[in-house]
Amino acid sequence: MTRSPSFARRLRRHAEAALMRLALRVFRLPGLDRASALGGMLGQAIGPRLGVNRVARRNLRACLPQISEAEIAAIVRGMWDNLGRTAAECAHLDRFQCYAADSRVEVRGVEFIEQAAALGKGAIFVGGHLGNWELQPLAVAQRGLAVMEIYRAASNPLADTIITSLRRRHVTPHQIAKGGAGKRMMLRWLQQKNYIAMLVDQKMNDGIEAPFFGRPSMCPPAAAQLARRFGCPIIPVTMHRTRGAYFVQTFEAPIFVPQTGDRERDVLAAVSEINARLERFIRAHPSQWLWLHRRWPG
Repeated sequence: MTRSPSFARRLRRHAEAALMRLALRVFRLPGLDRASALGGMLGQAIGPRLGVNRVARRNLRACLPQISEAEIAAIVRGMWDNLGRTAAECAHLDRFQCYAADSRVEVRGVEFIEQAAALGKGAIFVGGHLGNWELQPLAVAQRGLAVMEIYRAASNPLADTIITSLRRRHVTPHQIAKGGAGKRMMLRWLQQKNYIAMLVDQKMNDGIEAPFFGRPSMCPPAAAQLARRFGCPIIPVTMHRTRGAYFVQTFEAPIFVPQTGDRERDVLAAVSEINARLERFIRAHPSQWLWLHRRWPG
């Protein structure tokens, strides 16, 4: 039996949701470019003062041991700038039209979306917390394909409702939280030859161990497991913030999960390839990734 939250917790949830609604209204007022710049300034002012900042610096030292402390500091500042901008840009998700003449998102690798559509088996688009990751499913949805976004629900259900409502209105109407019920919906969705978008760069304690930055890491295997089961391609996606609220989104050549008699080895091979693709982008653009995850043990 699930215990009801205490009065203090309910009060805190309502306060957090109220602050989120207020922030969205405030960031909506000055327009997208100014809101993005303001978010970046706030991110750089507040983020480095938080205790979680130590996680980012520790991850950078372990993953990129060749860089100096000054370079680490610059990457961390850039990370907080990107995070603040991403949060502020949530108030303007309706402003991003990937295929408009004056689009803020340059889409590369559209041919891989078209190839997946022609194959007729659906596809799984995988990315990470890169650039503004909230925009990652847009290019697929605005291509007219039925794409379901898989997300990790926020711990505050009121805040989660606000976030999910924004995504449904401005990114894709098909949203499903991770979990048992979500997995069943994913299966039905892929059986209908549709498309799924998910972020796969967070630690998953009950996942599988695969190399990431040369170190063993517990990784989510769902994308590889589903792609193997349905014979559909996995298409890696990156989102690169080029300046302000402008981006280059790149769809890469698909990954097809091996179909041998060893299911575990097939899944591990695909997860390792996904990690290698993400790592390549992160090494090239380290300030674009959210280094705050406790991705590795220790």
